[in-house]
Formats: sequence, C-alpha cells, structure tokens
Amino acid sequence: MIQVHRDSARLLPVEPSTRAIALDLYERVADAPIISPHGHVPPSLLLRDEPYIDPVALLVTGDHYVTRLLHAAGVDLADLVVEASAGRDARTVWRTLAAHWHRFAGTASGYWIEEELDGVFGITTPLGPDSADAIFDEIAAALSRPGFRPRALFERFAIEFLATTDDPLDELQAHAALAASTLKGRVAPTFRPDRYLDPDVIGFAGNVERLLSSTGRPGDFAGYLGALEERRAHFIRHGAVSADHGVEELFTLDLDLGEAERLFQAVIAGTADAAERRAFRGHMLVQMARMSVDDGLVMTIHPGVARNHSSATLDRFGPDTGHDIPVATEFTRGIRPLLEKYGLERDFHLVLFAVDETAYSRELAPLAGFYPSVYLGAPWWFLDAPDAIARHRSAVTETAGFYRGSGFIDDTRALLSIPARHDTARRVDAGFLAGLVADGRVRLDAAQRIMDDLVGAIPREVFKL
Repeated sequence: MIQVHRDSARLLPVEPSTRAIALDLYERVADAPIISPHGHVPPSLLLRDEPYIDPVALLVTGDHYVTRLLHAAGVDLADLVVEASAGRDARTVWRTLAAHWHRFAGTASGYWIEEELDGVFGITTPLGPDSADAIFDEIAAALSRPGFRPRALFERFAIEFLATTDDPLDELQAHAALAASTLKGRVAPTFRPDRYLDPDVIGFAGNVERLLSSTGRPGDFAGYLGALEERRAHFIRHGAVSADHGVEELFTLDLDLGEAERLFQAVIAGTADAAERRAFRGHMLVQMARMSVDDGLVMTIHPGVARNHSSATLDRFGPDTGHDIPVATEFTRGIRPLLEKYGLERDFHLVLFAVDETAYSRELAPLAGFYPSVYLGAPWWFLDAPDAIARHRSAVTETAGFYRGSGFIDDTRALLSIPARHDTARRVDAGFLAGLVADGRVRLDAAQRIMDDLVGAIPREVFKL
C-alpha cells in the first residue's frame, strides 16, 4: 500500500526563511507538557482504564465533527451506530467512514484523524475504501495492547492538567479516586451549572428542586444561591479551578434582591414570560461572577450557539448530535453590567470565548486590552482549526497582544485528539510568530519567550494553576 509520511514542517509558512524560524520556535515546545483547562473527556474513562472497544468507538462514535459531515453527505446518523440487531458491526461503520473519507480533505477533523493515525498508531497509509479493512485491523490490534489503554495514552501524551466538565450535583467520586491513584498528571472537575440557571432548559424546575433538596436549602432565592455556593465549594475541594457557562446570548443584568426573588419564584412556577426568563438568566451570570470573586473559580463563558437546530434530529437521536449552529454574538453591551460590578476586582478571571469571528477585533480584543479580569478564549468549536487559529491571532494580537489570551483550549471529548489539537495550535502559533520576526516586528528572543509562555505560563496564570 502507499505510505504517506507526514511533513515535519506541516502547517508552517511556505517561505523558506520564515519556515526555518517557525520550525525553530515549534521545536521549542513540540514535546512540552499539555495543559488542557477545558474539555469533556469523562473522568470514568481514566478511572476504569478499560480498553477501547474498536476503531469506531475510538474515532467515530461521539465525534460530532465527523458524524455531522457524514450526515451532510447523506449518511443516516443511525448508520454510524454499531448495532448488531441491525446488522451494523464496527467494521461496517468504519467502511462507511472510509468510503466518504475524501470529503474530509481540508477539514480540521480530517487533519486531526490523520494526525492520530500517524502519531498514535504509526499508520501512514491513506484511509479509503481499499485500505479500510487493513487500517481497521491494525488499530484493533493496537487497542488490545496495554500501551493503548486510556491511562497509558494519557501519560504518553504528557498531559499535565486535564479539566473535565461536570454536573453541579456530581459527587465527583471518580475525581477523588483519580486524585488518590498513581496517574501522572492532574485531572480536575469543572463546575457547569447551565441546567440549574436557565429557565428555558427542559426540566429546569425539577433540576432546581434536586439542587435544593441535595443541600437542604429553603426554596427561596437566597436558598438557591446558597445551594449553588455549597456545590461550588464541593468542586473546589475536589480540585476544580473553573466554572463554565454555555449561553446562546451573552446578556447580563444586575437586579436588586426583591426583583431577583420575584423572578426566581416565577421561573420555578413556570409563569415567567420570555423577557422575565431572559432577565433571570442575565442576573444569574452576574451572580456567578460574584461567586467567582468570592471563591476564586475562573469564570468561562461560551456564548453564541443555537442548540439543537434540527428538531427531527433531536427527536431521533437527542442533543449533542452535530446540529448545534453558531449565531452572531454581541459582547460589549451584553457583558457590561457584569464588568461594571466585578470587572476591576482583583483576582477575578473571566475568559470569553466566541464562535463569531467578527467579534474578535471589534469587541473581544478591546475588552481584554482594558479589563484586567478579561481574557480572550482560544478559538472554539468550529474555529479550533489551523486557518481559524491564524485568523484569531491576526485579529486580536495588535490590540491585546499574546498575554491576554487563555492559551489553547482543546474542548474535546476524544482523548486521542488532545495531542493532535494542541500540536496544531503550537504549529500555527509558531508560524504566526515567525512572520512577526521575519517582518522585524518582534525580536527572535521575544518570540522564543512568547512561544514557551503560550503553552505553559499563560494557561497556568489564567486558570490559576
């Protein structure tokens, strides 16, 4: 079969002298430990340390980047689920991916999977219908070996810090067990309270009732806030460093206690109208900022995504199946009430992410370039790809520099993709810095320090590690 070896200078500038600078910068950090302060790898994966079932479970199932593009090509999502009763074994699903692999050319997901095949398994044969079975067998054989279990991969990837995303009522036993284990590297929970803050979430009142019941708090607004504070303290005791908030609209509102109590009772009773529900959501973001000022958790906000865009897909397959779509996002006015109250507080760290690239230079860089509390989140979701990362650097650096960013965020559920994604960001950053050096805008020694800090000092500072 044809063997295609990866170019050691991939993603770096083509112009020879600039590429040489970039390669030098990249090699400084190529093997540096990985700090992953926001992601969705389940802690149970590392605790159980069970072998991956097959190549499909490893690289296809649950990877929305992959399944959504196959769906766009006409593949039913059901045909990507291994189900013996329907005659779909893992090899059949893998052959489906291979038959459509040409569609992934130029995409970030295609690049990452090729990085994983080569970097993790040493497979350099291009994926396609003719090679599908041989590659499937090679991966399957590797997965049966101890060195390819989750904990061995975690340590092989040199992951120094990994944050998961967890429900506020999770007792975090898996995290406690991992902390007491011999695993090299730290795994920490992240407080994700959206379903307890947003009245438009299905089952919101029941969620709040469980929250109050679990903490023994009364059913008023003060009791509700106390319950959230208690659960945050539980997370901090288990090593959490941040609280994450996913909202469609970035809107904040500071209310007096009486109005907040009225709105709380209305949203619990289900009598609040759309404007009142919006006001409650906005006020709770301000309350979450207050709690971060008090307890030190870094506050991260991921706005700008319309969830479950396809009702038919939601009905058949549930949420998180590839049909969440970005929307235009406004930051400056929406975040102002929160920043008016807490933006100048010492030690308050607020990381703002965007899926709307138009906000980078217009709003996010100026905000991070003034408020000591505001940091620029790395390109997220559809934008954590080579060209998009480069556009982000170009859009924000002239206003905010390099040190007002969060460091790279992989935001992934797939353990195998973590090193591929971080390597992508390191290569793109090396190329961007090399361009500044070649243009005479940044000295080489300064670029070398920045390169080192982007993968180490900066994420440690932002996430208080």
